[in-house]
Amino acid sequence: MNWDKCTAIERHPAKMSGAWVFRGTRVPVYALFENLREGASVEQFLDWFHGVEEWQVKAVLDHEAKALKALYLTTPI
Repeated sequence: MNWDKCTAIERHPAKMSGAWVFRGTRVPVYALFENLREGASVEQFLDWFHGVEEWQVKAVLDHEAKALKALYLTTPI
């Protein structure tokens, strides 16, 4: 998956060991998916991780959905 095209996140070697984080924060993107997997809502995630904006979460989820759709459409059954 090419996260470079998602403007809501960034990655720098000196920030969080190079993990993808929400732009302007130190909140790793994987924290969103872990919290959603555990049953949290997007609203709860935003309450818990100050600095992350709703548009950023939506952009990450949209990016992931598009990537999965593309994978589905290109993978033979």
